[in-house]
Amino acid sequence: MNIRTALGRTAIAGVVAAGALLAAAPAQAQPVGPLGSVGLEPLAPIPSLDVERYLGTWNQVAAVPQPFNLICARDTQANYQMIDESNIRVENTCTTWTGGENRIVGNARVNDTVTKAQLHVSFPGVPTQESQEGPTNYIVAYIADDYSWAFVGSPTRTSGFVLKRTPDVSVEQFREIRSVVESLGYDSNFITTTPTPGGATTIQQLSTV
Repeated sequence: MNIRTALGRTAIAGVVAAGALLAAAPAQAQPVGPLGSVGLEPLAPIPSLDVERYLGTWNQVAAVPQPFNLICARDTQANYQMIDESNIRVENTCTTWTGGENRIVGNARVNDTVTKAQLHVSFPGVPTQESQEGPTNYIVAYIADDYSWAFVGSPTRTSGFVLKRTPDVSVEQFREIRSVVESLGYDSNFITTTPTPGGATTIQQLSTV
């Protein structure tokens, strides 16, 4: 749901560099970011998501770069509000490279009534994501016991977002985040930090934090 990654010209270079790293990697089963999972099972959801606790505002502190989010520079947030048992209102905002605000409102539909942790997120005007009906593209794969931070991604790991209730992130927390996302089959070289107050000040690979 937090599908607005803080990227800019530097991030474009980062995506190109990530592609070069992948091309140079050995042809074997390994976790990768932008091109999805190689030799891995699909990303699995947590056993049970408490939707009521999950609602509210989250700060994106890192993510797999997404080309349709190039407008966002920093302060990327997602706000979730319940519509009904099956649908959640999604509002994503960020600060653009010119200092303005970017905002988009969409819908998240629960596809998995057992765990409630697998959803289809849609946004009007976004190619391949316009219909409220569709396959799962948002999986809550990790959430802290106190619901202070979470990791969500797509089944093939072509997307991934680190969400935190507060925007501040210490070096120790970034290292914990890195450990978790790598345990989920992601390569931290392909995940970049999102500038937030008290968190990352620049866009850089999670592996270097």
